[in-house]
Amino acid sequence: MSLPRMLLALAATVTVAACSADGPPAPRAASAPAAHAAHAAHAAGSAPKAATSKTAPKKAQLDIADITPMGEEKEKVGVGFPIIVTFDRDVKDKAAVEGLLQVQADKPTDGAWRWVSDRKVIYRTKTYWRPHQNVLFTARLSQLPGNQAATDVTRRFAVGTANISVVDTRRHVMKVRRDGKLVKSIPISAGRGGLVKNGVDVYLTTSGVHLTMGKKPVEVMTSSWMGVTDPKDPRYYKERIPWAVRISDSGEYVHQSAGYYQYLGRSNQSHGCVRATPAGSKWFYTIAQRGDVVKITGTKRQLDWRNGWSYWQLNWTEWKKGSALNGVKTQPVED
Repeated sequence: MSLPRMLLALAATVTVAACSADGPPAPRAASAPAAHAAHAAHAAGSAPKAATSKTAPKKAQLDIADITPMGEEKEKVGVGFPIIVTFDRDVKDKAAVEGLLQVQADKPTDGAWRWVSDRKVIYRTKTYWRPHQNVLFTARLSQLPGNQAATDVTRRFAVGTANISVVDTRRHVMKVRRDGKLVKSIPISAGRGGLVKNGVDVYLTTSGVHLTMGKKPVEVMTSSWMGVTDPKDPRYYKERIPWAVRISDSGEYVHQSAGYYQYLGRSNQSHGCVRATPAGSKWFYTIAQRGDVVKITGTKRQLDWRNGWSYWQLNWTEWKKGSALNGVKTQPVED
C-alpha cells in the first residue's frame, strides 16, 4: 500500500550550530483548483452535469500524512531508529489514537510512544533494536469512533547491521563497531569552540547520543547559519563537502575534512562537525543507515533531545512520560 513520502526531519526548536547545508527543499507541485478545471471544461464546450441525489462518500476525520522511515523495500535502518508518525490534523483524543497504533517485531522489546505535538507521535524502544530483523507498524484508524472512513495502514521496516560509533573528542578518534565488533578507528577533528551565541558555544560539537538522519555524497555547506553571507567577510565560506552524514537538525555531520588533515587525530578545529579522513569518511558514508547510533563524548555542550532524532537523550522513565498510555511491549510479527 502506497503512503505519502517520508518526513525528512523533525521540526525542532534548537540553537543552530556547526555546518549548514545550502538550499531549501524543492517546492511541491500544487493541484489545479477545482473551479479552474470546471471553467476549462465549460470553455471546451462540455455541458455541465446535472446534479445527482447520490450522497457523497464520507471523509475520514483523521488520517496519517507521513511515516518515517521508509519501508523495507527502500532502506534498512539502524538499531536506534524511531518510528515517526505525522497525522493530517490535530489529534484530539491522543489516548484513543495511540491505542490503535501497534508495533510488532521478530525480536520483541519494550517500547513506547511519545507525543511531540498535536499531530506527531514518536515510537522509541527502551533499548536499541536487535539487528537483522523485521518490524511491523500498523495503524487501525478505522476503529476510531466516527472515523470508519479511514484506511488502515501498515509499514514493515528492516533493521540492518548494528552500527554503533563512539566519537571521543578529547582523543580525536571515532571507533565504529558493527554487530558488536570493533571494525574501524578513524582519526577525527571535532568542534573547536569559541563562538558564543545566546550563551551557547555553537562551535562546540554536542555530546550525546545522535542518530544518523540522512547522507549525501556531496553537501554544500555555507557560513549563512551564523549570519555571514558576504563573501568579503573573513568568516565567510561556501564549500562542497564530500561524504556528509547528517546527525542533527542543527547542522552537525560526520564528513570528510576539507583539507586541514594535519589536525585529524590531534586537535579539534571544526565549526562543530566531526571531520574525518578521506578514506575514513567515505567508508563511514558507505555503511551508514538512517537510525545508526553516533555517540559523541568529551565536550561541555550537551545535545538537546529535540535536536533531530536525538530521542535517546531522554532516559526511559522520562520518555514514557510523553505517552498518552503506558509503555507497551512490541509483539512478535505474525506470519
